[in-house]
Amino acid sequence: MFEKLTDKLSQVFQKITGQGTLTEKNIAEAMKEVRLALLEADVNYKVVKEFLMTVTHKATGQEILKSLSPGQHVIKIVYDELTELMGGAFQNLEFTGRPPHPIMLVGLQGSGKTTTAAKLALYLQKNGRHPYLTPADVTRPAAITQLTRLAEEVNVPVFPSVANQNPAEIAARSLAEASALGRDVVIIDTAGRLSINQELMDELVRVRQATNCQEILLVADGMTGQEAVRVATDFDQALSLTGVILTKMEGDARGGAAMSIRSVTKKPLKFIGVGEKVTAFEPFHPERAASLILGMGDILSLIEKAQQVVDQEESERMMALLSKGQFTLDDFRKQMTSLRKIGTIESLLGMIPGLGKMKKLAEAKPDEKELTRVEAIIDSMTAQERFNHDIIDSSRRRRIALGSGTTVSDVNQLIRNFNEVRKIMFQFSKKGNVASGLNELFRRMR
Repeated sequence: MFEKLTDKLSQVFQKITGQGTLTEKNIAEAMKEVRLALLEADVNYKVVKEFLMTVTHKATGQEILKSLSPGQHVIKIVYDELTELMGGAFQNLEFTGRPPHPIMLVGLQGSGKTTTAAKLALYLQKNGRHPYLTPADVTRPAAITQLTRLAEEVNVPVFPSVANQNPAEIAARSLAEASALGRDVVIIDTAGRLSINQELMDELVRVRQATNCQEILLVADGMTGQEAVRVATDFDQALSLTGVILTKMEGDARGGAAMSIRSVTKKPLKFIGVGEKVTAFEPFHPERAASLILGMGDILSLIEKAQQVVDQEESERMMALLSKGQFTLDDFRKQMTSLRKIGTIESLLGMIPGLGKMKKLAEAKPDEKELTRVEAIIDSMTAQERFNHDIIDSSRRRRIALGSGTTVSDVNQLIRNFNEVRKIMFQFSKKGNVASGLNELFRRMR
């Protein structure tokens, strides 16, 4: 996400910070490059114009020009303005009055509404809510079946809709059913069309009127860029949206929709979908997105992701083992499993401040298939071998290779690398040198 824009802006700001002093001339030159980078990222041209006017005005002030580190001050201004551009701060769902609270998901066909309904339900469930899913899309074949299957996956009850029912009636009846079941949030998956038409809008208006929805969220494909912004504007005019969810953001290296949608529609971007799995769903934090765009990482999101999958006591136990040099292959396997629950190695590196920019580290990123092969080799060992890898002789290595579908050479390489990794991680746990420790670890795992 934002990869292309981050690369472009990194080059621009590298030039700025490399200059001893800043003048109105070199600031203007830098802003021209920023303008080009934003337009290439598919940011709305009016948004780009207003953004650059604000940044230029603040960056040419006397306080900045006389600063001891003017380049860093300019980057701080850009960071603040990017944050404000995208909404300032995370805007959560608002629930007032008596439950159940209805949430309408609207959007064009193919935007990912049904999958997003399940993702949102899981997110709310993890945050103490008791959601209820309502399939009100009676237009698309198998939409009801899809949501029912996803509801089972996230362990959330679903209203038993049938294809020939009226969507507004389905929504109203589901609220009564949710209340009887003690559910406090009802997520209504509505129908979409290939394009906006009056028939669709009339149907959605009837659903809104039947449920008195407090939250009406547009689900839009982030990869469509400014088309998503235009769709948001049209839906807002008809339904008065309360927010937007952009899907498929993991594949959007430009990020134009995320950067434009708040300024153009005045509606907050509340959540983003970052993958196909039901867990690949995140609240949108403008300040964290701005940090990512400027190559500063997103350590807060990384910590939050880790807290969701890593057991605190297990983590403390692992650090104690590392400090004593007692880290085993079994421990290594557990840590790999935890890391892969958080995300891909590439996505994790991007969240760590400074590491995303390191060329050597980027080149050293391990192939996800390589990690799978490592796990297979360790899984083919006995408990005793994982605890004490020194006992793995030539005959054991042949057996492990056969059991894991690899070669003896692969097994030998893993054991050699593990010995080196253990030394590195021991030093890293003592000195806290995260960057060099990860750099060497990833290089040796290639």
